[in-house]
Amino acid sequence: MMEISRREKEAGIVPDPDTDTYMKAIALKGLKRTLQTDYILKILGLDICADTLVGNPMRRGISGGQKKRLTTAWLLKFPKSYPRSQLSGKNCTAEMIVGPNKALFMDEITNGLDSSTAFQIVSCLQQLAHLTDATILVSLLQPAPETFDLFDDLILMAEGKIVYQGPCDQALKFFEDCGFRCPERKGVAHFLQEVISRKDQAQYWQRPELPYSYMSVNMFCKKFKESYCGMKLDQELSDTFDRSKIHKNAVSFNVYSLSRLELLRACTARELLLMRRNSFIYVFKSVQLIFIAFITMTVFLRTRMGIDVFHANYYMGSLYYALAILLIDGFPELAMTVSRLEAFYKQKELYFYPAWAYAIPASILKLPLSLLESVVWTSLTYYVIGYSPEVGRFFRQLLLLFSVHLSSVSLFRFLASIFQTMVASTLAGSVALQILMLFGGFIIPESSMPAWLKWGFWVSPITYGEIGLSVNELDAPRWQKILSSNTTVGSATLESRGLNFDGYFFWVSIGALLGFTLLFNIGFTLALSFLKPPGSSRAIISREKYLHSRETEDSHDSIKHEETKKVAAEPMQTKNGRMVLPFTPLTLVFNNLQYYIDTPVEMRERGFAQKRLQLLSDIIGAFRPGILTALMGVSGAGKTTLMDVLCGRKTTGYIEGEIKVGGYPKVQETFARISGYCEQTDIHTAQITVEESVIFSAWLRLDPQIDSKRKMEFVNEVLETIELDGIKDSLVGIPGISGLSTEQRKRLTISVELVANPSIIFMDEPTTGLDARAAAIVMRAVKNIVDTGRTIVCTIHQPSIDIFEAFDELVLLKTGGRLIYSGPLGHNSSKIIKYFESIPGVPKIKSDCNAATWMLEVTSTLAEAELGIDFALIYRESTLYETNKELVNKWSTPPPGSSDLHFASQFSQNRWGQFKSCLWKQCLSYWRIPPYNLMRILYTIAASFLLGVLFWKQGKKLNNQQNLFNAIGSMYIAVIFLGVNNCSSVLQYIAMERTVMYRERFAGMYSSWAFSLAQVVVEIPYVLAQAIIFVIITYPMIGYFGSAYKIFWYFYVMFCSLLSYNYLGMLLVSLTTNFTVAAILQSAFNANFSLFAGFLIPKPRIPKWWIWLYYACPTSWALNGMLTSQYGDTDKNISAFGETKTVVAFLKDYFGFHHDQ
Repeated sequence: MMEISRREKEAGIVPDPDTDTYMKAIALKGLKRTLQTDYILKILGLDICADTLVGNPMRRGISGGQKKRLTTAWLLKFPKSYPRSQLSGKNCTAEMIVGPNKALFMDEITNGLDSSTAFQIVSCLQQLAHLTDATILVSLLQPAPETFDLFDDLILMAEGKIVYQGPCDQALKFFEDCGFRCPERKGVAHFLQEVISRKDQAQYWQRPELPYSYMSVNMFCKKFKESYCGMKLDQELSDTFDRSKIHKNAVSFNVYSLSRLELLRACTARELLLMRRNSFIYVFKSVQLIFIAFITMTVFLRTRMGIDVFHANYYMGSLYYALAILLIDGFPELAMTVSRLEAFYKQKELYFYPAWAYAIPASILKLPLSLLESVVWTSLTYYVIGYSPEVGRFFRQLLLLFSVHLSSVSLFRFLASIFQTMVASTLAGSVALQILMLFGGFIIPESSMPAWLKWGFWVSPITYGEIGLSVNELDAPRWQKILSSNTTVGSATLESRGLNFDGYFFWVSIGALLGFTLLFNIGFTLALSFLKPPGSSRAIISREKYLHSRETEDSHDSIKHEETKKVAAEPMQTKNGRMVLPFTPLTLVFNNLQYYIDTPVEMRERGFAQKRLQLLSDIIGAFRPGILTALMGVSGAGKTTLMDVLCGRKTTGYIEGEIKVGGYPKVQETFARISGYCEQTDIHTAQITVEESVIFSAWLRLDPQIDSKRKMEFVNEVLETIELDGIKDSLVGIPGISGLSTEQRKRLTISVELVANPSIIFMDEPTTGLDARAAAIVMRAVKNIVDTGRTIVCTIHQPSIDIFEAFDELVLLKTGGRLIYSGPLGHNSSKIIKYFESIPGVPKIKSDCNAATWMLEVTSTLAEAELGIDFALIYRESTLYETNKELVNKWSTPPPGSSDLHFASQFSQNRWGQFKSCLWKQCLSYWRIPPYNLMRILYTIAASFLLGVLFWKQGKKLNNQQNLFNAIGSMYIAVIFLGVNNCSSVLQYIAMERTVMYRERFAGMYSSWAFSLAQVVVEIPYVLAQAIIFVIITYPMIGYFGSAYKIFWYFYVMFCSLLSYNYLGMLLVSLTTNFTVAAILQSAFNANFSLFAGFLIPKPRIPKWWIWLYYACPTSWALNGMLTSQYGDTDKNISAFGETKTVVAFLKDYFGFHHDQ
């Protein structure tokens, strides 16, 4: 700003006072929210939720429409400053307007917004383009006529080709020259999308004297190139750009609008804010660490351990366990980093900031957390376990554990940036953990490793942690007692472990760990800088359609016209009655409906005194059979909330009022059987096909008396009606990454509910994300279903004139969840227009204006303020309200001869049918998910070969206690890390499936136990394969005894152990709210499983108050079974701590293992 002012003075320019004041106001530093931020929030209606968290499917936040507006505001503002609400989530339209950008590309930014808000946003963009000479390209699916008229130019595309590009006001003339005319009361945008469609084109033919023939996209493209607009465009593109015309007086030529220091400061402030928002995670981790430390220090209690060679082994075990805990404590950083990568890449590609500005704060601000974790662990355990009492050694251990934790967090952050997806990152993290622990020098000493693998000992950070801790402890004066072998106790212990290093190696270890930390953070920054984000979602067509399109394209190159067809007088319709199955028409009545939630903390901090926040207020109405009802209102008015309350899907908050179905009080268990709900978010199992998704719904929700053949015919009719038959064999995929496009997912959601043949159907924004033609197809199908006598209610944001007038009745809400209209639309929306025009001050509707857009505009909060009226109060005083009350009273009484809804069972299928269907879907899903199943199989193969190579022929090498420790170490590391990998891998998959399960369970498809049991059973064959692979590879390589009895028990124990870890992961996901918390909780379980396995501290040395935990850990039974079945009958003598014992005796005395157990 100072540079601009200086140049203006030099040039003698006097700026416009208003512009000068505005620019200086938005350039002020030190403000959390500038004038520009507040201005954009106000324009987009986000000021009312500026301090509200965005939320996610598992956490309440702002509405879907508000999220879309937030995305736009972001790009337009950041990076000069950012709204606090921007940091509340990652899937957010306001993100795009606030910055210095001169070229904006916006993809379907009005999806999920009401037509009034969409008009305001596009109007803002129009002013931005005209005033600042910005280039703005916006893709839209269903723009209202008023919104479409705001655009200057139009690009119309089909089949990947440009059909028309030029001024909007000349588009209709182009198509009229081609022989097609837009009828009256038809939106131009919707006409343009339908006129290039084979199924809809004929109705617009305007030359009855000529026979109609389908005009393909190629023919339109050819005509456009020959038109005036096409030739003008070619001329403009042929002119080369003159670089000398670049403005040399530009203030900045930098890619980023802020200096490096300001970028770093902004990213640091955001990182701190996010850390505060995630404080629960960090507090949870710390509390968990305190809990584990308490268990550890009471297991390795100093009063139970002496200063001799025998007990030195337990001290070494406790030091190794401390390393393992702080190493594993960094594992949740992997999940937290992956969850933020999507937002990072989005912002990086828009040049908000470079990768280093994100990476440096993410790394440095975690230093205090690492220090906290190491202080907590060391201060709790050091003197209780009984390490050397010198204060200097206490602080040296603290410093080393801090370095270990820092390198661990940096390692997992680096792996997350490399592998990017949760499954791949978790697998990579598990592999890294196993390698680091194996080569750390405790499980197997460096001297016992194969010579060609000893380099692994020196590249493992755990090695340096082990060296530093061991040297720090066992070089202490109390360990200098001379043994008969003329060496000290400390030296003998270190020598047996291959860790006999000089004292200065402690500082070498500190330097190495800090070097690893620096290396991992540099790698993290480079990965963010140069790696591309994961792939995005894409539309899918069947091979048949693709081949047909190629044939059509080829035929148009050689044949000018197709076969002559008769002009259709009306749009193509699906046949009425084709989907009729037995059902009972029902009326849904609600009276004085209220809904409250506990007031969010943010609102209380801003002075909101009420304990409860009301989202729905005195809602009254009736949804009747054969009536298609539209539920409308501005974004955040409570449309989805009302539908959720009526459906019984609100699991929190307080509901008051009366809801009746068929005149009887609603019972949720039976209501789920006769209702369908199409959610706003399209949630489906990613690894099954479109057809299988619909079949699954039909099997579980249609009446069991309907035979399988008729069910399949019904499924095929639904797929054909919603036009999914062409992609029925395509996998659904993961939103934003793979599989179906947004439009295809929306149609699948509708199909899954339609195939249930419900009496009452709720559709939350069924046309959002669809183009005009797809929306018309969906609404035609919905209209056909209404004609069969069903009750259908749809929330809808930006309906075209055709779609809006397809509804019979309208329920209109205003902000605050208050009713301002409930009644019929009338022909050409006449009744609703008459109602609002009768209110003094309301402007008359313009000719050919979309009544839906006009209605939302004249009833907006701003219009209310200007007119000084309350539309909700006017409605309650109207005769329409009294009519609705009478209607509600009429339908609140059961019809004569009727009976309340009753089903013999809560679900359509019996328990066996539910389980069988769930197992069928899970089997298909598991077979098609290589990132989960193939990866864990590959991990098992790699880990087995690594164990086999590292412990090559150690199985029968039994000369001293260290040889036996090596053997049990191989079993211990196999059980722990194969199990941990299985547990970690299953978390993400179950977390995704849990969301699908919630939707399907609410829909009344099955009970929770059927899903859970199917999930448990489907794991068995894959875990069986893992166990077989493990035994085949490791058993001969390690060289265990070749008895069939021993081989079987080795296999059986590993199979059961892996299953237990898988089921633990499923349990943790079911108990926690999100994946991150489950991952943290998993590390606590794994820590205890590792401690009480019987390897670090054997059963006889475990205090009696913790022995129950030993028996509760599956790993203790696994090691007991594997070790005793392998060596429990071996009578060979070995040297054990200076004594000669048989292997059987040593197992019994040291480990407490008995062969007969």
